[in-house]
Amino acid sequence: MESVTTGDVTMAMTGTTRTTQTTNSTRTTQRRRSELAAFLRGRRARVTPADVGMAPGLRRRTPGLRREEVAQLSGVGITWYTWLEQGRPINASAQVLDAVARTLRLDQPEREHLYHLAEVPYAPDRERAAEVVGAEIQGIIDALDPRPAVVYNARYDILATNPAYEDLFSIPVPETMASRVPNVLWSLFTVPEPECPLVFRDTELPIMVATLRGAYGRHVGEPVWEEFVRVLSEASPRFTELWESGDVIPPGRRVKTFRHETIGELRMTSVSLSVNGMPECRIVVYTPDDDESSRRTTELWELRRSRSQDQKRGQGQDRDLNREAENPAP
Repeated sequence: MESVTTGDVTMAMTGTTRTTQTTNSTRTTQRRRSELAAFLRGRRARVTPADVGMAPGLRRRTPGLRREEVAQLSGVGITWYTWLEQGRPINASAQVLDAVARTLRLDQPEREHLYHLAEVPYAPDRERAAEVVGAEIQGIIDALDPRPAVVYNARYDILATNPAYEDLFSIPVPETMASRVPNVLWSLFTVPEPECPLVFRDTELPIMVATLRGAYGRHVGEPVWEEFVRVLSEASPRFTELWESGDVIPPGRRVKTFRHETIGELRMTSVSLSVNGMPECRIVVYTPDDDESSRRTTELWELRRSRSQDQKRGQGQDRDLNREAENPAP
């Protein structure tokens, strides 16, 4: 009887313990959501429209950004962000939290705090890892040859190319001081105009700077971005002029005319494709816009193949000469 009673009591205690644990877990989650809501409101209040390149507007009753402005700059829905700030039980991905953190100009400890409150694992090098091009993406752009293709991030850093792209942009593309990777904007603004592969430079460069400016609003205050803008402004008065105009446009389809020292001009259509798992990165593919450009694109590919074959033959001849030198005839 006692054993049964003890068992019943034990079972009751076990059930009570589980109920208590569930209740405590629910209360902890509710406290996290409440703290998350307060944290987001506080950080939103300290970021002004001027901080993110926006006009202040009239009759603003909030000391910082409005919720809809944070949502717009972060690339998320207004309702979703409102619910996040209200502490409602919604799921948040790492990519979305990254975007919100950039808009609110959070430093690393604040970002980590945001992830913990949202119950999302925090990875300090997530953004850098997102810009590492895997073998699958490299294989895709290689397979597009003889169509030039490149992977850019929002700053126009060159993350991957195929040989046809290197033929098209037949100028040195140096690493920038800010990102330590090759950057096409840096090259186009610092190369002498006669050597620039863009025929209509005065038309194309403003579009590229306006595209850069559109992405900059999500990265205001970030050291790499600020250093990039500062150093390029110092190197190119033309970039400074275009940057200060404040024009903004999104990436999209463009028709560009390139010059090549061997085959002449190519009129190419550029199309931007987003890449899953690589936020703010895109594949840009260039396709001929007319029959003559298509013919010249093929000619450029054949020229490269011929040079490659000549190089292989030369290497083979060098190896034969080395073997003869090592093993002279008796």
